[in-house]
Amino acid sequence: MTISIEQEIDVDFAFDYKKTAREVIYYTVAHQKFPFEAEVNLLLTDDQGIQQFNQEYRKINLPTDVLSFPMIVYESAGDFVQLQADADNFNPDTGETVLGDIIINIDRVKQQAESYGHSELREFAFLIVHSMLHLFGYDHMTQQDADVMEGLQRTILEELRILR
Repeated sequence: MTISIEQEIDVDFAFDYKKTAREVIYYTVAHQKFPFEAEVNLLLTDDQGIQQFNQEYRKINLPTDVLSFPMIVYESAGDFVQLQADADNFNPDTGETVLGDIIINIDRVKQQAESYGHSELREFAFLIVHSMLHLFGYDHMTQQDADVMEGLQRTILEELRILR
């Protein structure tokens, strides 16, 4: 698996954020029983940086906590059966499935951790799990879909022992 981690800003967590990001991504891929080698890109930025991405790609001129850019269109979330039929789902150089990109706003990680009364580690891991599930086709546009996604997020974080 290839996990690319880049940062546009200085990141000053009290934990090894690169190790945490890799562990959470690997675990989420395994939890979802993703059958292929995968490629994920993670960018860490701040309010200003994510606001620019949000404006450019979603036409929303506000900062947010996280953005996910899935590269695969699924017939149904977490169903990987059809992936092999489309060569565009795979990086021709590595053979890995290109899952997509995640952009995390470190300013919001810190603010939300304080606001929700849990650690920055927990908030950072939560946003990665949330985004990885988006990369697997999950969404929260309906209450039913939100319930499924929230249940998966909770289960994965509990299994990783990253608790509130």
